[in-house]
Amino acid sequence: MPSGLLRPYASRIALIQRMLDVVLILFAYAAVAWLIGAAWDTKRIFAGVFAAVFFMLFAEMQGLYRSWRVSSFWSEVGALLITWLSVIFSLLALAFLTKTSELYSRVGLTVWWLTVPVMLIVVRMLVRFSLRFVRRHGANVRTVAVVGNNPIGDRVIQHLEEMPWAGLVVSGVFCAESDRHRNGSECRTDYPVGDLDDLMQKVHAGEIDLVYLALPSGNASQLEELVAKLADTTASVYVVPDLFISELMHARWTDFGGMPMISVYESPFQGMHSWVKRLEDMILASSILLLISPLMIMIALMIKATSSGPVLFRQRRYGLNGAVVWVWKFRSMTVCEDGPDIPQAKKGDARITPLGAFLRRTSLDELPQFFNVLQGTMSVVGPRPHAVAHNEQYRKLIKGYMLRHKVKPGITGWAQVNGWRGETDTLDKMLKRVEYDLEYIQNWSLWLDLKIVFLTVFRGFGGKNAY
Repeated sequence: MPSGLLRPYASRIALIQRMLDVVLILFAYAAVAWLIGAAWDTKRIFAGVFAAVFFMLFAEMQGLYRSWRVSSFWSEVGALLITWLSVIFSLLALAFLTKTSELYSRVGLTVWWLTVPVMLIVVRMLVRFSLRFVRRHGANVRTVAVVGNNPIGDRVIQHLEEMPWAGLVVSGVFCAESDRHRNGSECRTDYPVGDLDDLMQKVHAGEIDLVYLALPSGNASQLEELVAKLADTTASVYVVPDLFISELMHARWTDFGGMPMISVYESPFQGMHSWVKRLEDMILASSILLLISPLMIMIALMIKATSSGPVLFRQRRYGLNGAVVWVWKFRSMTVCEDGPDIPQAKKGDARITPLGAFLRRTSLDELPQFFNVLQGTMSVVGPRPHAVAHNEQYRKLIKGYMLRHKVKPGITGWAQVNGWRGETDTLDKMLKRVEYDLEYIQNWSLWLDLKIVFLTVFRGFGGKNAY
């Protein structure tokens, strides 16, 4: 099987697991009702549905559908049992409050409550066995780089070697200058080795998915320099502490097979969150396109009538994980530029058509990007995409600039509704835009997205810097 074949489908596996859990809960209750001779009537259907809903809610609270790639099976079983006990107590409380407990067979409920966790545990055993099988054979894997030729790095590698079923494959060991010679020996040679320049080359080329920084606490300055350099990539970065490390910006504690780590740069859209975000995009984009389709037709006719050239043009942008995507816009200029050097639009720019000036000032030129959302290359809400030429310019000037691409670019964003849209003729303006973009990524929630969409209606159309 090709390496990484199943990796794009990780969130789909979680969705299938959710659906399977609901089916098992309802199937078990129907089977018990049949065994005791009880009718599968409305009241039992409602009880089963409430149990499934409660299970989904408590499962999310317990993190039951997060990746258990490097966690033990018994940890997952513990979370599952706590979830199911919470469901039982919730059903009992609901029956007590509605005075309906006498309508249900106590024997049937007891058998159901005991059967469900057994079935859910067995299914999870089968899922783990299947995933471990394909990972041992090279599928659903992630490439890992370990930075540090020291005992901390050795511990990380040992963890990886002891867990081949986790699908984390060491692509190389990269030696910092300070640990190139440890006890008089060169960097370990049982894996491909290299220096930090080799690391950055591989990460920029997209050959590394995860980077584990295993440096002693005395190398704080070198660690800080590495974290800053990796901010210009889309790799997930983890710091492996040997002593307590104070909280880092954009960081959270995570567990790696019992070893504590700090996740420095990570996307918020993993597992169920990615599906929630995609569902949100599909619903919003479809609804908005239905509402604005007459307006878009009118704009297209006006562009064709007032200037020569195509109605639409597309331009390259950096999308999720820094991949190049094509973004659609209504043509607002006399040119359709997409080269290595694209001057930003300025006040009184001669390239802008009279109608184009209005479209740009009101952001109506961005409306075709809702088709990008349906296509999956953009989101309704996210950091605004910049031309590739501008990205290459600012990634060299602004620390953490490329972290904007840990998520899909958006039609509107947190920076835009806070007034940071249009021309960025000074570095400070772009710094503020990036600051708001990173704040959005760090604090994302469905409610924040809906708030931004609401504010866009009142703040997102127009602005003193929009030319």
